[in-house]
Amino acid sequence: MDIDKTSPLTDIQKQRDHRELRIDKVGVRDLRFPIRIRDKAHAHQDTIATVGMFVDLPHHFKGTHMSRFIEVLNAHGNVVHVENIPDILRAMQQRLDSQTAHLEMNFPFFLEKAAPVTGQTGLMDYQARFDATANGDEIDFVLEVRTNVTTLCPCSKAISAEGAHNQRGQVTVQLRSEETVWIEDVIALVEQSASCELYSLLKRPDEKYVTEQAYANPVFVEDLVRNVATHLNALPHVTWYKAEAENFESIHNHNAYACIEKG
Repeated sequence: MDIDKTSPLTDIQKQRDHRELRIDKVGVRDLRFPIRIRDKAHAHQDTIATVGMFVDLPHHFKGTHMSRFIEVLNAHGNVVHVENIPDILRAMQQRLDSQTAHLEMNFPFFLEKAAPVTGQTGLMDYQARFDATANGDEIDFVLEVRTNVTTLCPCSKAISAEGAHNQRGQVTVQLRSEETVWIEDVIALVEQSASCELYSLLKRPDEKYVTEQAYANPVFVEDLVRNVATHLNALPHVTWYKAEAENFESIHNHNAYACIEKG
C-alpha cells in the first residue's frame, strides 16, 4: 500500500471543544532526561532528571500538542541551571500559545564527603527539585532539597540509664529567594541542625565518632525543624520557605513530623 505523504493532516487538537472548560495544567510527566547541574564550585555534575512540563489550555481548544514539550526541552540541550529555566518557560508559552507554563525537575544531587575521623571519602546522594512557573511575564521559582540526617531522642536519653533511641530523619526544604541559593548550602544548614549528619563510608573510628556525636546532640523532630528555620531566617534574601522534618521512628510503628512555613 502506498502511503500519501503530501496530503495535509487534520489537527484535532486545535478543534473547538464544546464543553468550554479551561484546563489549568496539561502536558507530559515522568520524562527522564539527562541534565547538567551547576554547583557552588562553578563546575557541574551530570545527572538524570525526572521532568514534568505543563501549560494551561484555553477552553476553546480540544487538546495541546504534546510533542512540542519535547521539542522545547531538546532545543535547550542538557545544560540546565537556574538562569536558563526562564528561557525554557518562555519557549513553552510561545510554542504552545499559553499564558502559563510549568516546569518540574526532580534529580539526584551528589556530594563527595569525607568521613569525620579517617577522612576516607564517599559519594552521598541527595534529592533536589526545581519547580518553576511562568504566568505572563512573571516567573516563580522554588528550590526543594531533601536531606537525610540522624536524630537522637532527648527524652530517651534523659530517662534511660544506658543509651537512647535514635533514627534516620528526613528534612525537606522548599524556598524562594531573591538571590541564588546553592543546593550545597541548603544541605549544610540542614545537617548542622540535626544530631549528626550521615556519611556513605565509615570505618570503626568514624562510627564511634558519629555515635557519640549524636548522643551529645539530642534533638526532637520539633528541635530539628526549628533549627532549620533559624538558619533560614538568617538568610535575608530568602522570601519564603517551608521546612518539614520527619523522623522514621525506631521504637514506634509511626513517624514523627513537624513543619514550619514562613513568608
